[in-house]
Amino acid sequence: MAQILTNIHDWYRDLMDNQSDPRVAGWPMMSSPFPTLGLCIFYAYFSKSLAPKLMEKRKPMDLRNTLVVYNLFQTIFSTWIFYEYLQSGWGGQYSFRCQPVDYSDSPLALRMARTCWWYYISKFTEFFDTLFFILRKKTQHVSTLHVIHHGCMPFSVWMGMKFAPGGHSTFFAMLNSFVHIVMYFYYMVAALGPKYQKFIWWKKYLTAFQMAQFVAIFTHQFQLLFTDCDYPKGFMVWIGLHGIMFLFLFSDFYKQAYNKRVAGRAKREAEAAGLLKAHANGKLHDHHHNGDVVNNNQGACMPVLNDDDELHQRKVTANGIYLNGGAKTANSYSNGNSNGFVESIQQSNGGIGENGGARVRKIQ
Repeated sequence: MAQILTNIHDWYRDLMDNQSDPRVAGWPMMSSPFPTLGLCIFYAYFSKSLAPKLMEKRKPMDLRNTLVVYNLFQTIFSTWIFYEYLQSGWGGQYSFRCQPVDYSDSPLALRMARTCWWYYISKFTEFFDTLFFILRKKTQHVSTLHVIHHGCMPFSVWMGMKFAPGGHSTFFAMLNSFVHIVMYFYYMVAALGPKYQKFIWWKKYLTAFQMAQFVAIFTHQFQLLFTDCDYPKGFMVWIGLHGIMFLFLFSDFYKQAYNKRVAGRAKREAEAAGLLKAHANGKLHDHHHNGDVVNNNQGACMPVLNDDDELHQRKVTANGIYLNGGAKTANSYSNGNSNGFVESIQQSNGGIGENGGARVRKIQ
């Protein structure tokens, strides 16, 4: 047993000291994989267990302004990283067919290594996507897909940073940074409020855009299976498999979420019709949704199918239906404009009593 442990220790030291890139050995978080691995494990535990329990008896936090600032920062950060990848090689110096890692101390090679390090750091700033969901008590958005995607990326990028900070596989980081520019910009505008929704009409194409990046990533990586290139084959396979895995997960989630969305919309329209009929007859009954997933805005890096439900609050009163103060009639819903109904109908403290006071329900 002692000999086995000694062999493992010797193998680990040889891997860290002799087979890694010596240029980055002294950089923050680069000397050992354990800090990164520990943060990834804690992130998964915090997201799926600890944080939901801490928020269980607390009210959701209003983070509208925080979300605008955060998504603006992420948009700018991703833009800078994308620019640096272009300037470090992908803007003309690198070959899309085969690009070995430049381990020299040339200014361009070191600039690429620094860009890779900042991309690695960006994987940790993305943890805030999950934190904000939990603080707003939207834990249904913290799906297994979400946690897997955010939880495994820092460690995967750490390995690339430690052993091959440059070359062929940095294409995936460059492309992913560009996708994040678009995504975080979308979320920033969405967080500004309903009046800005007209500027993000292209949201329905965003998930397809996300999945297209994974096709481009594994296609670009696996071409080295048919090309003689002085690039570590292990990293090529590792990144290519990431592209396939995330394409599969995103596609599967997209199909499931789309089916739930169609079914949920049909149910909401039926309930809206029944509720309006009850108003017309002077009768109000409790209508409760059963928790259908109708908002599939899963956060950055996740499939985007609908706007944040906070942006579309509808109020139903005894006098009719109002949307942000604008009257909506039964005819408007018969034309299909009931897209904003979501999981629950909440009653106000009022009620219909002998004095004729109207009970108010909010359909978010």
